[in-house]
Amino acid sequence: MPVYYLPQEPIFPPPSQAEPNGLVAVGGDLSSQRLLAAYSEGIFPWFSKGDPYLWWSPNPRLILTPDRLHIPKSLKKTIRRSQFHVTFNCAFEKVIKGCALATRGDEQEGGTWITDEMLDAYVELHRLGYAHSVEAWLLEDGKAVLAGGSYGVALGRCFFGESMFHCRPDASKVAFVALVGALQKFGVELIDCQMKTEHLVRFGAWEVPRDEFVKKLQRAMSGESPQFTW
Repeated sequence: MPVYYLPQEPIFPPPSQAEPNGLVAVGGDLSSQRLLAAYSEGIFPWFSKGDPYLWWSPNPRLILTPDRLHIPKSLKKTIRRSQFHVTFNCAFEKVIKGCALATRGDEQEGGTWITDEMLDAYVELHRLGYAHSVEAWLLEDGKAVLAGGSYGVALGRCFFGESMFHCRPDASKVAFVALVGALQKFGVELIDCQMKTEHLVRFGAWEVPRDEFVKKLQRAMSGESPQFTW
């Protein structure tokens, strides 16, 4: 199947035309307009440093709905101890940099996908009000330490999870549970988890065929968007 090279305009071929590995298109840029157009169609960027921009829509797709969140018993105990203080959008750039450091831990497995260009692009989306972060803090030696967090993009009644990190046990898990709880309160119907990980499956995420995901996304993108009062 020929590779689709993106034109200057922020448009994409439909996800149904993706290659078997989920690759939809190559090229383009990381402008906010193009990123938002991609997410609204169920497409996201993912590439390593030095590669051209690659745009993906995998089949199947891992999703989670807030009402189906499963919290393991051990994590419930951690949450009840209230050792972490959770905030939203208080340290977006620190969170994405933490995720970048975590993914760069193993370059043999393509762990460099949060490049400096990606970081700058999502910081701009955050400035525009589309990208959001959740942070878990610990008090150590009288100072608040960022122990873990997660970030993603909110469009319509859908949240597109991008990455998470932790430097203290359970920090990112506590942050994720808080994030899903907030999204449910705001009326978000669909959380895009992109590709399968056992970590997210333990939280209740499951895989659906890409065409089913696109239909769910279209429903979540229609109608009035919720007010994200983080």
